[in-house]
Formats: sequence, C-alpha cells, structure tokens
Amino acid sequence: MNDYLYADIDTASQDEIKAFDIASLGQGFYKNPYPVFHALRRYSPVYRMPSGAWFLTRYADVDTVYHDTEMFSSDKTVDFKKTMGRTSLYEHHTTSLVFNDPPKHTRVRKRLAPAFTPRALRALEGRVKEVVAVLLDEVAEKGSFDLLHDYAMKLPIELIGDMLGVPIEDRSKLSPWAIAILGGLEADLTRYQRDEAAKAVDDFKEYLRWLICHRQKTPLSGNTGEILSKLIGPDADGGSLSEEELLHNCIFLLNAGHETTANAVTNGIDMLLRYPDQMLRLRADQSLITSAVEEVFRFESSVQLNNRKLTTDGEIGGIAMKKGDYLWLCIGAANRDPEVFPNPDRPDIGRAENRHLAFGSGIHACSGMSLARMEARIALLAFIERFGTIERNGVARHHPRARFRGFVNYPLRASQ
Repeated sequence: MNDYLYADIDTASQDEIKAFDIASLGQGFYKNPYPVFHALRRYSPVYRMPSGAWFLTRYADVDTVYHDTEMFSSDKTVDFKKTMGRTSLYEHHTTSLVFNDPPKHTRVRKRLAPAFTPRALRALEGRVKEVVAVLLDEVAEKGSFDLLHDYAMKLPIELIGDMLGVPIEDRSKLSPWAIAILGGLEADLTRYQRDEAAKAVDDFKEYLRWLICHRQKTPLSGNTGEILSKLIGPDADGGSLSEEELLHNCIFLLNAGHETTANAVTNGIDMLLRYPDQMLRLRADQSLITSAVEEVFRFESSVQLNNRKLTTDGEIGGIAMKKGDYLWLCIGAANRDPEVFPNPDRPDIGRAENRHLAFGSGIHACSGMSLARMEARIALLAFIERFGTIERNGVARHHPRARFRGFVNYPLRASQ
C-alpha cells in the first residue's frame, strides 16, 4: 500500500468504514462522500457490505470490471426485483439500454447510435448555443436565481425535448419524471419513493404513446434533431424495437441526458467558485474549457455508482468471489484514485491524460457522452463569459442520493 499517496487527502478512519453500508448513509456523506471513499480504497478497496455485496473503490478494479462483460453482467432482472417489485419502475430499469447485456444491449445501442454521430452533434450545437443564450438572458434579468433550476436543468430538457419532439408546452413534465425515475435506483429506496417512481414511468409511457401516435400522423419537417421518428418502425436491416423497448429507451434518453448535463453544469460552477484560482485560470485562457469540462466530470462525477453481477466464480484484487455476487462500482472513488490522478482532491482544469470513468468504459460507455460534453462546454464557458461577478446567494444543498452527484438547489447572484 502506497500510504504516501494519501498524505494530502482527508480520509475517514479505518474504524469509521467498518460499518459502511450504501443502503444506510448519513447526511454528511451526501455533502462530501470522498473521505469515506478514500478510506475504503486505502484500507479495504474490495469491501464487503452487510448485504453481502462488494463495494469497489480502486480505479484499476472498476475499469477491469467494465471491460469484462462475460464475467460481470449488467442484467438486473433478479436484483432490482428485491427493491422495485413487479412495478413499472422495475419494467423500465430492466428494459432500458444501460441494464442489459449483449446481444440485446448491442441491438438497442445500434438503433440509438445515429442520434449521437458527429454529424448529428454538429447539427445540435447551434441549438445548444441558442438555448444557452436565451437562458442567460433570463437569469441575467433576474440577477438572483437558482443555478440548477433556472439554468443547468433547463438546457438538457430543451435538448431532449427536441430529440423526442416534445411540444414546448409539455416540456415542464419531463424533469419531475426524470428525477423520480432515477431516484428509484437508490439503495435505500422507500416504498413511497418506489411508488412515486413507478407512477412517473406510467405517466411518461402514456404520454409517449400519445406522442408516437401524433408523430406518425404528423411527421416533423426539416432538420430539427428529432430522433423519435427514426426509432419507430424497422431500421435499414429490417429490425424493430418492440413497443416496450421503444418506450423505455425514450425514457432512458431523458433520464441519462437530464442527469448528466444538469449535474455537470451545476457541479462545474460550484467547483470554480470553491476554487477561485481555477476560475481565474479559465477566464484568462478560455482554450482550457475542454480540459476543464473533463476535470469537472472527474472531480464531481455526475454518476457516482454503477453495478454488476458475477456470472461465474472469480476474484478481484486478490479477493475471491462467488457466482451471483453483486458489485457496486464506485466511479466517484475511482476518479479520485491517487494511483491514477495526482493530487486528486484538488481540481486542475489543465489536467493532462484525464482518463476518468465518469461515462463508464467498454461497451457500456455512455452513448451520449459527446453530447453531454458539448452541452457542458458551451453552458459553462458562456456562463463565465456573461457574468464577471458570480457568488452564492444562500445555502446550496446536495441531493440526498448516493448514485448521482448533484444539488437540490443552488442559489446564485450574478452580474456583468
């Protein structure tokens, strides 16, 4: 163990992590989970929780699991039933792209791929800039506003709304649905939260059925970036998504695009405010925006946790495991592993070779990561260009979720 790597890292003690359980966390963890992650990686990098599931915090271990899809399955049909029951929430999270293995994963991912080609992204870039410009005008007029709700969250909603062809007047429904459905993935899910998330799935499915019917009768004209029409019916090879696959992967597009971008933009401004030297550095050299966005994704990964299950007996980091064992892959810990990232608890917007795992890795690497990067790059740079003075205007509260890293609110005051 290289203890010297931890000399400048604030870690929890060895005793404090003995009772660590992802299903039972305190408020302090949500505000700052990284001392716990560092302690786990230092003293017990392959840690067995009270449930019997394993919690992995080393970069090398997490990356290895991502790349071995034969030994480590993404299928959640057994495990999600324990917390979600036979609800529509369970139906969604066991049908959407992210929680499936090949060949189903390969077939569905191929169908979604045209939405994220370089050509498609170039077509969307102008729309991103247009939405950002409108949002900046709105918050500038207010002076005091909520960074998350008035700016960061509205951008992905408009983009996903465009991609699904959702009428402007209906887009206010999308964010509450996404928040409820993604909340259904938490390890400490309550029955009330489960039922609310299931209702959100039902409501969204009902809306999508109407939208698909409407789109078939009234096709959109021109290059709007809308992809729903392309997902309906057979592809060039004659293959089609079932109705269930179509509905749930449209929901997946909303959830994935909403969470990653909204959190990245809010986390990014928060990081720059907490480390003003990095804000000054970016203001002085805007060419750093690309590496700055990568550092935001590393430093405060929007998605902190993922899961896999062993399909056979095996071992990780010298620890023997059994077929059927459940794994928690801690992206937030891997992205602050001092073996890979020097001085990991200090942001460096010029960090070279930033091989973070914020978008996963291997065949399950996020399909929309190029879009998320583009949105974050444009939204962050435009924000600091527009406002010379940016300061908190109250208490910003982190969301009490372990799987996703973001805020409930973020009051700001900004002026030119």
